[in-house]
Amino acid sequence: MATNSFPLDPAPLHVPDEVLDDLRRRLTATKWPLDVGNADGHYGVRRTDLQDLVAYWADGYDWRAAESAINAYENYRVEVDGVPVHFVRKPGVGPNPVPLILSHGWPWTFWHWAKVIDRLADPAAYGGDPADAFDVIVPSLPGFGFSTPLADRPDMNFWKIADVWHELMTGVLGYDKYAAAGCDVGALVTGQLGHKYADELYAIHIGSALKLTFFEGERAWDFSGGRPIPDELPDDVRARILELDKRFAVHLAAHMLAPSTLGYGLADSPTGMLAWMLERWTKWSDNGGNVESVFSKDDLLTHATIYWAGNAIDTSIRTYANNNRYPWTPSHDRWPVVEAPTGITFVSYENPPGVTTSEQRVQNFLESDRAAWYNHVNIACHDRGGHFIPWEIPAEWTTDLRNTMRPYRPSEH
Repeated sequence: MATNSFPLDPAPLHVPDEVLDDLRRRLTATKWPLDVGNADGHYGVRRTDLQDLVAYWADGYDWRAAESAINAYENYRVEVDGVPVHFVRKPGVGPNPVPLILSHGWPWTFWHWAKVIDRLADPAAYGGDPADAFDVIVPSLPGFGFSTPLADRPDMNFWKIADVWHELMTGVLGYDKYAAAGCDVGALVTGQLGHKYADELYAIHIGSALKLTFFEGERAWDFSGGRPIPDELPDDVRARILELDKRFAVHLAAHMLAPSTLGYGLADSPTGMLAWMLERWTKWSDNGGNVESVFSKDDLLTHATIYWAGNAIDTSIRTYANNNRYPWTPSHDRWPVVEAPTGITFVSYENPPGVTTSEQRVQNFLESDRAAWYNHVNIACHDRGGHFIPWEIPAEWTTDLRNTMRPYRPSEH
């Protein structure tokens, strides 16, 4: 079921010196806005916070150290159906490793999986059972990170990425059957794999459980669906609705309605690009008001440099528009829509309005119209951790994924 010898030759990452020199030049030449009256962050990222981070990015941050850490894993570049794909691989250490592909989201990079790659590949090194080992494949989504330039596929979206992933795992790497996991947009990629290619998957595990039609409709960019908030709602529920609107609505609207217009600014200014992503990393992670409790400065700038060095910001945000422009097309009409056995990890930080406990979160899902979409076999919810689940609570994510996959592993290759 897995190849005995890997069919590709490793290609370690190396960002050219001239790219890093140009980055530093642009950072030091930043033209700063006044940011008057924004001490409370009401208008977005505060200049004081951003300016410190930009100064460190220009003079202090060491990309070569990050690059060395990334190159501790096997890196590969390959073209799949005309799509450039970069991925890292960690071979499994155990008697029967199952191939596993991990899909990230936005503003994620492949490196947001860094804290779970070793745990999944070598469970015994973390006190686990080597029988749970995976041969871990972590690609950059097409148009993200180093899966660039995406010159010939301006239409790429989540369900088209799933086709690329399936060809990567089966046609290119030669696996007969594999497992998949993902978060954010990567959860939709993984869900599509579980819909279209269920017979060739052991199981999937995802960080949310949205319907594959999530991005469809004339006003999909409007997180509220255009509905006014009812007057009779309790104050705490109203406040939670407004909090989630502010957390997610702005980037959904901008990325779906004018990604290229936004892209001109972000692709030309590393400071502008960092500000746009920093607001998401700050508001979406469970950090208690201090983003550096989740992401160190070096972590933040490693992810930002991956976007910058790959010139990926424009093509990455366009994925949202393409998710809406090219509606999801079912491959069959069977139910559940996602037939592959599915595990789900929720975090309380993203509880919907009116939900306050982990038990309620799971029940909320089971009573929703999303539950019928999935062949859900394992659902967990954790009281800590935010949107970047495998980065924020790597041990819990790893346990949840292993629990999902264990009953569906082959007895032998």
